[in-house]
Amino acid sequence: MQEEGVIKFDLQFSTSEPVACATLADLNAWRRILWQLQLIGQDPARYGGYGFGNVSQRMNDVNETSGKCRFIISGTQTGDLPQLDASHYAIVNEYDASTNRIVAEGPVRPSSESLTHGMIYEMDTDIRVVLHVHSPAIWTHADRLHIPVTDAAVAYGTPAMAAEVRRLFTDTDVRHKGILGMAGHEDGIVSFGTTAGEAGSVLLRSLAASLAAQELPD
Repeated sequence: MQEEGVIKFDLQFSTSEPVACATLADLNAWRRILWQLQLIGQDPARYGGYGFGNVSQRMNDVNETSGKCRFIISGTQTGDLPQLDASHYAIVNEYDASTNRIVAEGPVRPSSESLTHGMIYEMDTDIRVVLHVHSPAIWTHADRLHIPVTDAAVAYGTPAMAAEVRRLFTDTDVRHKGILGMAGHEDGIVSFGTTAGEAGSVLLRSLAASLAAQELPD
């Protein structure tokens, strides 16, 4: 099994002050809901005891050199915390899937899924929030729920996963659905939307549908 939460990219990180708390209010509220539903968290019996799940939000400016967006993302191994504050978020200033590189700053290092978040933002400028959770129910029933999924051979947090995200946006209706499954990343589900509420609502509807599917015959 892959080690959950292990950073696989080349990270250039510098310590800096936290972002303003007000900027994160809606994102933090939904992150707290997801933690309460155990879609984000840390459990000694799951994934080798590593924390799981992360959330991010597009910033209003772009990197002047690359032209790509900057985004705020929860820090690596913060899944055990029931509620985050500004000190638990990093700013990703640059990302490049082709070179497996992240440039970030903040009081904490960014999530190991930062490349995946960056690629989703790159694929649609209207997307402002990305939520990555672990849901056995949704993941198991992704095909039945017609949720687009990445190739099972592709590991999380890698350039190959970023390429898979690009493929889904190009070849499937994932943009319309607002959710995707990571077939090679146990229980990994990602939703996205123009707001935290939109992305969170997609997750909750999918969770309800997956629980209903458990009651149906195969």
